[in-house]
Amino acid sequence: MPKHSRRLLRGTGLVCALALGAAACGGSGSGSGSGDKKVSASDVQAALKKGGTITVWAWDSTVKDVAAQFEKKYPKVHVDVVNAGTGNDQYKALSNAISAKKGVPDVAQVEYYAIGQYALTKGLTDLGAYGAGKLKADYTTGPWNSVSDGDSVWGLPMDSGPMALFYNKKVFDKYKITVPTTWDDYLKAARKLHKANPKMYITGDVGDAGLTTSLLWQAGSHPYTVDGTTVGINFDDAGAKKYTDVWQKLIDEKLLASITPWTDDWYKGLGDGTIATLPTGAWMPNNFVTGVKQASGDWRVADLPQWTKGANASAENGGSSLAVPALGQHKNKALAYAFAKYSAAGAGVQTRLGEGAFPATVKDLDSPKFLNTKFAYFGGQQANKIFAKSAKNVKPGWSYLPYQVYANSIFNDTVGKAYVSGIKLSAGLKSWQDASVKYGKDQGFTVK
Repeated sequence: MPKHSRRLLRGTGLVCALALGAAACGGSGSGSGSGDKKVSASDVQAALKKGGTITVWAWDSTVKDVAAQFEKKYPKVHVDVVNAGTGNDQYKALSNAISAKKGVPDVAQVEYYAIGQYALTKGLTDLGAYGAGKLKADYTTGPWNSVSDGDSVWGLPMDSGPMALFYNKKVFDKYKITVPTTWDDYLKAARKLHKANPKMYITGDVGDAGLTTSLLWQAGSHPYTVDGTTVGINFDDAGAKKYTDVWQKLIDEKLLASITPWTDDWYKGLGDGTIATLPTGAWMPNNFVTGVKQASGDWRVADLPQWTKGANASAENGGSSLAVPALGQHKNKALAYAFAKYSAAGAGVQTRLGEGAFPATVKDLDSPKFLNTKFAYFGGQQANKIFAKSAKNVKPGWSYLPYQVYANSIFNDTVGKAYVSGIKLSAGLKSWQDASVKYGKDQGFTVK
């Protein structure tokens, strides 16, 4: 996911309420958090019949088509879809709007790692009051656990991000590189490719919190533990060592392209072979189709390389929900919930899947139609079979911090230094740990 700005939370006012039980920065009362009154299905239908306008912040390009479909079904409703930035950029804008109590969207795309922080600060509506808890069985376990806490539901899962390895088959064939099945093989492939063509790299990585935590997750590391307001942070375990041993060599041997993800140069690198692989989430295909058109047919999908030969471990990378902020500017939460439900649990799901989204819904993940879909971009490959297998092999037991948005925002000031200086990754992780511990204590958490 996009590189995180160090300025995300500074000056926004959001950090004032990170301890459980603290008053929300954006205000409290019946309009926020678990204080929301029960809203019946008939109330939601009445809101749809009456109509009105809602503003949706989402960077996912499929949401616009869902909005058009929604408006066609409910002619009195207008959905204004705004791209307020990708990931971290949107969170900064959302935090500022919540703090100012002005311009807050009615619906917002929020990644799973960020849900906890916004829920904790009472910036989101508890959709449990709208009956969202009844949708639990519709979703796979990982995404649902990411958006729920007991009877509270803080967002509806849009998609999930089980990881796979996207690779440029044209490049691999030209340089006679075998698709790696382990990360040690991946390192060997990186060496072989760069030696054969110094302008080509196995992947682009300038330091990304999302990729790092996902690879740690797959390696069996458990850096975060959360029990209410007590959290533990420790990057010194066997799983973390597996990750740093391989990735440190990639950095030291200059085998990674210094190209920032999601930039024009990054898309160009994916298109011209400069970047030969991309280990990322199953939500990626549509980004290839729209952003790397010139390489259609060149790329394929493979299982994520393993830290232990013969294993079948995977992890999530990304994945988003649609949440309803507590202070939405049009003050029509029933209408906002109706759109979120339509998009994430209704007819909108099929629209999004048709454009390359990866489901968080059980029935779609197991659907023969979905599994047998051929991706023209990937040479007719039935890539969903690989993604679905990955989803079932995601290692259990992973937790994010309840202030992960902030933790990720300081990643480049800590771990990121290992990519541009002589600091080792292990030392960078320790620095990230120390800074995250200090911040948590400052916010009232008990941090071990």
